[in-house]
Amino acid sequence: MHEESELVTGEAVVLDLRVAKLASRAVAMALDVVVQFALLLGAFFVLTLTVPPDDGSLALTLLLVFLVLVMVGYPVLFETLSRGRSLGKMALGLRVVRVDGGPIRFRHALTRGLAGFVVDFWTLGLFGAVAVIVSLCSSDGRRVGDFLAGTLVVRERVPESAGYPAIGMPPGLEGWASQLDLTRLPDDLALASRQFLARFTELRPEASHALGWGLAQQVGNALGVAVPPGVPPWAFLAAVLAERRNRDHARAFQAYATAQAQQAQAFAAGGQGYPAQAWPAQAYAAAPQAHPGQAPSQPFAAQQSAGPSQPFPAQPNAAPSQPFPTQPAAAEYAGSSELTPPRGTPAVENPFTPPS
Repeated sequence: MHEESELVTGEAVVLDLRVAKLASRAVAMALDVVVQFALLLGAFFVLTLTVPPDDGSLALTLLLVFLVLVMVGYPVLFETLSRGRSLGKMALGLRVVRVDGGPIRFRHALTRGLAGFVVDFWTLGLFGAVAVIVSLCSSDGRRVGDFLAGTLVVRERVPESAGYPAIGMPPGLEGWASQLDLTRLPDDLALASRQFLARFTELRPEASHALGWGLAQQVGNALGVAVPPGVPPWAFLAAVLAERRNRDHARAFQAYATAQAQQAQAFAAGGQGYPAQAWPAQAYAAAPQAHPGQAPSQPFAAQQSAGPSQPFPAQPNAAPSQPFPTQPAAAEYAGSSELTPPRGTPAVENPFTPPS
């Protein structure tokens, strides 16, 4: 079972980061150590050829300088230029990030490099014993350098099944959702709603019920609409997010069609000819026009016309999950147990009357 971090940004958005544990970090460290010792051997070979044999103090000084540059400069340089990845981390698919999920900078890499050389591994670290003990005691597998720099090592290679499932339009809510003004929906609130819809079946019923009502109230307040009578919170949020996605796709499709039409006109004006077989502009003549008061037309109508038998489009290489029960119409939502707001819900946070 994969463990995920419980990091929360300043906007109260939970970050789904798969933290790297001791085993993967140890393998990445071993690869980096091999590279570092290879660099040290090369430096030693160069010194033996360039430094006079009778000048032992100069040779020792240069050797110490090369030692510090390789043991400290190597991880600092790579993690700064590649935004948190050394050669070993690249091979294992790991990356160092800040505790808020952002990319690290030079000061973070320098703090980790110095702490790794002095405390975690070499000078006082007993060849990595300190790093191993601290990492085992940390829930996120962080060593002393990570605590001092405020960083975390996460996995970049995530299986496709770990992504969020596609959210389909609940049956019977297409017309209602097409009238919404979605420009007032904040991105962080939309992300929080999407995360809830992806996992609300994994939560306990009471927790899922309370969290769903809270998000539905916030989304309703942001859009200036009330939850339709007889519609549970998950269906309300799914309708809003599905309509928002469809409009984004329609705008992108329209922009692409416009760019292709302009390119075709430029070719025609220049007298160079235009390969109609490569980019048939006629195929985009009926591109959908999306605005807050109108539902997107083709090519998204086929997706919504699937009906109760297939409310969500299939994803490539993965069977579509069904976090939402398939119900034929909004009127049948009346039998859901999620239509009652949880106890202790402040009336001031939801000016709309929830379904009873």
